[in-house]
Amino acid sequence: MYFSGSGEYFIPLLPVFLAIKLWVMTMDNDTIAAIATALSPSGIGIIRMSGAESFSITDKIFKTKSGKCLNISSKPTHTIHYGYIYDGDEAVDEVLVMKMDGPRSYTAEDTIEINCHGGPYLMKRVLDIVIKYGARAADPGEFTKRAFMNGRIDLTEAESVMELISSKNEFARRNSLRTLRGSVYKIIEELREKILHETAFIEAALDDPEHYDLDGYPPKLRKIVVGLIDKVSGLLENSGSGKLLADGIQTVIVGKPNAGKSSLLNMLLGEEKAIVTDVAGTTRDAVEANLKLGEIVLNIVDTAGIRDTDDTVESIGVDKSKKLADEAELILYVIDSSVPLDENDKEIIDIISGHNVIVILNKSDLETVVSEEDINDMLECPIVSASAKDEKGIEELKNSVEKMFFDGVLEHNDEVYITNKRQIESLKNVKESLKLVINSIDSQMSEDLFSIDLMDAYNCLGSIIGEDTDDDLADKIFSDFCMGK
Repeated sequence: MYFSGSGEYFIPLLPVFLAIKLWVMTMDNDTIAAIATALSPSGIGIIRMSGAESFSITDKIFKTKSGKCLNISSKPTHTIHYGYIYDGDEAVDEVLVMKMDGPRSYTAEDTIEINCHGGPYLMKRVLDIVIKYGARAADPGEFTKRAFMNGRIDLTEAESVMELISSKNEFARRNSLRTLRGSVYKIIEELREKILHETAFIEAALDDPEHYDLDGYPPKLRKIVVGLIDKVSGLLENSGSGKLLADGIQTVIVGKPNAGKSSLLNMLLGEEKAIVTDVAGTTRDAVEANLKLGEIVLNIVDTAGIRDTDDTVESIGVDKSKKLADEAELILYVIDSSVPLDENDKEIIDIISGHNVIVILNKSDLETVVSEEDINDMLECPIVSASAKDEKGIEELKNSVEKMFFDGVLEHNDEVYITNKRQIESLKNVKESLKLVINSIDSQMSEDLFSIDLMDAYNCLGSIIGEDTDDDLADKIFSDFCMGK
């Protein structure tokens, strides 16, 4: 409970907000359906239905082999039943049907899942039958949107569903699962509770100064707000490493022609992704790939060799290489260690100076003329000795990337990492609002101004978990989901 503006107590608004959500859903509670599994040949396919008519629709199409209605409406919740899907008098497929009564389902609504055989045509046929008898085709993400609107999950949990599905490595999977279990919601709610308590106290003191005294309060509030800023700053700092681990590091391979860039890419991928020849300038356009080094994902681009050239097409490729290098989060500078450095190397070093760079001294299987000391004189960065021919240097490269980006993170990744871009932007706004509170306190401004910025921070935190989320934002978030989820 909290102080109200009149000095009395009031109940937090969360239950009211959820009640409004539920009321909105009852105004548009049609039954939706979609294929919930991949639309490709497989042993099993699942057609999912959610809404008030799910059971009655199933009663019309789910029968025994002889055509007798199985009356799914009368069956206990969370049970599975065997039978056939019918279109009129025609048996279409042999299936298992799972029944789930709301609110004990993913959407918190009455839900049916039809497990049919997994051929694409057959799954579409069963979906068409479900729609024919009363359901409508679900929009992308509409099942998860209903789970959110019905109060079963908050917005961070909803977004983590898609992040879990698209996770690229074990870190991303674990982090998405932690968020799905409410780890981010818990942190955000704790911050909101503290802000709301202080705001309520300020409002109560302004309305009823005889009972609530603000003397000496600003220094106390300043200490509390500094603590809140530290907490938000910690979340933002973690978000950088977390986002790189979850989404991958935007990486560009640069170097002179014939330095072995494409051979290095092929070695890291374990396949012939890029064309490799002895002819300098073979790679004229960017070659993109995703590769996994332990827990690390590199979104990697092999670029045209950087050199002075009169070839118009190659020159375009060189310009593109320079642009990609300038935008990259990590640059792998490949040097042919069997030939001396030249003016082209100096140009490349000028381009990549000031970026995150790992130098790879390639062709270590040959007699080398370029040493680590030569590189250290021009660049301060990790150096890895490698041989694409002998497939040496992968482990050293992985260790260098880990140390550069994730020093300590990979060993202590049980913390909460906010990796969602929308949530990160909201946290930045929270921090700015809290800093304004500090400025107001330090400027000895009126206490009523403190509550304005405190409530801005409170509302920004609310937008992270879905409190007061407008329809356009919700539609945008869930439109990115896959069908059937």
